[in-house]
Amino acid sequence: MESIARLGGWVAGLRWADVPSSARARLGLVLLDSLGVTVVGARQPEQRALAAAWRPGAGASPLIGGGRSTTVETAAWLNATALCRLELDEGHKYAKGHPAAHGLPAVLALAADLGASGPETMAALLAAYEVAARFGRATTLRAGMHPHGSWGVAGAAAGCARLLGLPGDQVAAAIDAGGGLPVAGHFSSALDGNPVRDAWLGASNVSGLAAARMAVAGVARNTGTPAASLGDVLGRFDPAHLTDALGDRWDVELGYFKRHASCSFTHPAADAALLMRATLPLDDVEEVLVETHSLAGGLGRAEWDSRLGALFSTPFVVAAALVHGAVDPGVSASGTRDDPRVRALATKVNLKVADDLDARLPGERAARVTVRLANGPDRVVQVPNPVGDADYHPMDEPDVLALLGRLLDTETVEVVHEVASALATSRDVGPDLRRLAEI
Repeated sequence: MESIARLGGWVAGLRWADVPSSARARLGLVLLDSLGVTVVGARQPEQRALAAAWRPGAGASPLIGGGRSTTVETAAWLNATALCRLELDEGHKYAKGHPAAHGLPAVLALAADLGASGPETMAALLAAYEVAARFGRATTLRAGMHPHGSWGVAGAAAGCARLLGLPGDQVAAAIDAGGGLPVAGHFSSALDGNPVRDAWLGASNVSGLAAARMAVAGVARNTGTPAASLGDVLGRFDPAHLTDALGDRWDVELGYFKRHASCSFTHPAADAALLMRATLPLDDVEEVLVETHSLAGGLGRAEWDSRLGALFSTPFVVAAALVHGAVDPGVSASGTRDDPRVRALATKVNLKVADDLDARLPGERAARVTVRLANGPDRVVQVPNPVGDADYHPMDEPDVLALLGRLLDTETVEVVHEVASALATSRDVGPDLRRLAEI
C-alpha cells in the first residue's frame, strides 16, 4: 500500500517539461515504433477480420491503420492486439515483457477522445510505461506463465488516471485496481500459436481504462491488492521495485526495439545466424546448435501450424533467417512459412540451455550458435544481446524509420513520423491521432 501510494503521488505530479531530455527523446522513439508497428499489424488479414467481427461503433478514438475511429475501449483493444500481432512491439528485458504495449493503446485512445494536449498525453504515456516496467520488475511469475496481461495492467491504469488528471490518492487507487485485474495466461498458448495471447494485451489496456474509471467514480481503493494477485496467486511480488530510484532511473531508456518479427527470445540466435549467413553453404549444414538462456529454453519446437506458432519457434526463426536473410512478417505469412527449405533446415536446429549464458541474466540475453557442416570446420558465433537492445547496438530514429520503411510504404511512414514527432507540442492530439486511422 505504501509503495503504491508513493507511486500514485509521483504519477500525479509528473510534468512533461520536467522529464529529462533523454527520457523524452526515448519515449518519442517508442511512440514512433509503436504506431508504425500497429499499422503493420492492422494490415494483416487476421487483424482485419478481427476488427470486422468487432463491429466498431462510432467514436473519436482511431483504429490505427484500420480506416475508421471508434469508441475508446474498442480502439484500445484492437490497437493493442494489432501492436503485438507480429511480435514486433518494443520490450524491456528487466521488466521481462512489453511495458509499452500494455498501456500505450489505452492512453492514446483516451487522449483522442478527450482532446488532450500533447504534453499531458506524453506525460500519461510515460507514466504508463514507467509504472508497467516497475511492476514487471516487481513480479516474478510462476513457471510457465506468459507475461502478457498481468503486471502491465497497473501501467495502463496509471497512464489513464494521469490523463484524467486524478490526484495522487486516486491514481494510487487506480494502480491498485489495475494490479487486481491480471490475466493468468500460460506460455503454451503462444507456443501452440493461439492468438488468445494477443487478446491478453487487449484485456490489459481495457482493464487499465476500467481501473482508472473506477478511481474517477470513487469506487477504487488502494489496499495493496497486487501483493496478493501478482504475488500470492500468480508468483512472487517485491514492492521495493515499485519505487526504487523513482524519478532518477527512467525505464523507458532501457528497453529494446525488435528488427525481427518473432519472439524476442529468438532474436540473439537469429542475429548470430545472419552474421554467418553470407559464407555459409546451407546444403552442407548437418546441425545448428543454438545455446541460450533458460527463459528461451522452451522455444525449441521444430513444427508449427500457424504464424504465431512459427514466431515462437527458434528452429523456424533461425532457419528463416538463414534461408531468407531476414525475419520480416512475410516469412511467417500463410504459404511462405511452409517453405520446404525452411522446414528442412528447421529440423536440424537443436536448442539447448547453457549454464554460462543463463548466468548472465538479466543484463544479457545471450545466444551461441554453432553450425556443423558436412565439409569444413564448425562455424560459431556468440552475441550478448539482440540488435536493438539499449545495451547492445541500440536503435536511433533513423534505424527505427529504416525498420518501418522495410515494412510499410514511404507515404505511410511519413505520416506516422509526422504524428509521432508533433504529438508532444499539440494543443489537441485528437485530430493528429485520427490521421492514423486513414493510412
